[in-house]
Amino acid sequence: MSIEVHAISKFYGSQKALDAVSFSIKKGEIVGFLGPNGAGKSTLMKILTTFLNADEGSALVNGHDVATAPLGVQQSVGYLPEHNPLYLDLYVREYLAFNADVYKVPKARIEEVIALTGLTPEAHKKIGALSKGYRQRVGLATALLHDPEVLILDEPTTGLDPNQLVEIRNVIRNVGKNKTVFLSTHIMQEVEAICDRVIIINHGKIVTDKQLDKLVEEVTVQLVEVEFDQTVPEELFAQLTGLTHSKNSKANLWELTFHTEEDPRALIFDFATANGLRALQIVAKAKNLEQIFREKTAKKN
Repeated sequence: MSIEVHAISKFYGSQKALDAVSFSIKKGEIVGFLGPNGAGKSTLMKILTTFLNADEGSALVNGHDVATAPLGVQQSVGYLPEHNPLYLDLYVREYLAFNADVYKVPKARIEEVIALTGLTPEAHKKIGALSKGYRQRVGLATALLHDPEVLILDEPTTGLDPNQLVEIRNVIRNVGKNKTVFLSTHIMQEVEAICDRVIIINHGKIVTDKQLDKLVEEVTVQLVEVEFDQTVPEELFAQLTGLTHSKNSKANLWELTFHTEEDPRALIFDFATANGLRALQIVAKAKNLEQIFREKTAKKN
């Protein structure tokens, strides 16, 4: 296993940030780590990268114990923290050369990671002159300098515009072809595009750990788009069993959200018939990770 976490707990005073968290990640997996703000994502990542100590439990990264062999962990992990710390007055190559000395890697590696992360057009500039997207590339290049087996990325696409987001996504996908990647993000499309497994944490506890395709299959929140032939008073939808939310998109078009394992389209058809309505269209929307996330983090655990 690349990462093994056994009953890790962390306290900040009386607050329990992590509550007996356990999971393992195999070599070569790309795993999305999701949770609301304050759920414990960054805390766990800091423990796995030896920046914080756990109060209870243990963790291994590439076989190195984070508590007793921190140097081994640091040598085998590339870490991009949420707030990417950079020396803005240094040039890109100058900054990477500094980090190459820290990791004791050949200077030739600098040009390799510049090319790998798409930094070549901006590599002659000072970091302070770069856009947020290119600064993130510098952070990724730094994390990759020593060719680590594991990448731990905390919110790698925060604050990026849509074009930058796609670019960084492609970089992560490419470097993840031969590495283990553990990344946290609030952008569900990122996970759907990059990851093959999802771990969701809520109030310091793991509430879901599934392959992405299996997770989508089991979700019980379903969204149905319905167009009626006339205006429907919203209070009428109270007749629909399992309905949790209704939204009038436009004119007589409604988005109805159900919490049920059954197909709600038959219910909608019967509802329309009973109320003298005609359903001009009933379309079940594809289940997505955002729906799953809302369902899994709706209740305190």
